[in-house]
Amino acid sequence: MKKLIVLMLLLAALPVAAQQKVNTDKQGIAVSGYDVVAYFTEDAARKGNKDISFKHEGATYFFATEANRKLFTENPEKYLPRFGGWCAYGMSEGYKASTDPKAFTVYNGVLYLNYSLGVREEWQKNKDARIKKAEANWPVVSQE
Repeated sequence: MKKLIVLMLLLAALPVAAQQKVNTDKQGIAVSGYDVVAYFTEDAARKGNKDISFKHEGATYFFATEANRKLFTENPEKYLPRFGGWCAYGMSEGYKASTDPKAFTVYNGVLYLNYSLGVREEWQKNKDARIKKAEANWPVVSQE
């Protein structure tokens, strides 16, 4: 009976995990703890401080400074990575892929993350077309 209950609980949790809209680790930390504001203000991937954090839509974001946390809390949508922080290249191909916080691009005021620096290089070769494809895929893929 215990095995049946455990199995039922696991099956009940599957849709929740599958519908994860924000790319977080098991502790709910977004962008591997990197400061999303620093991408814009410093054009750099800067590790955040767990003591300077803010929870937004179920994900916890770390910041390098109190000033960055304040900027985020005043306008989170400005700093959130597109496609929930999933790889922009992967999204253009129709799937969710994890990201390397150092493989980033801020383009037209939007933060895009990629799986790796090599994937980012490939993505940047035709980013306008890739963004268009990713935008078309996001409504469906975000529900998976």
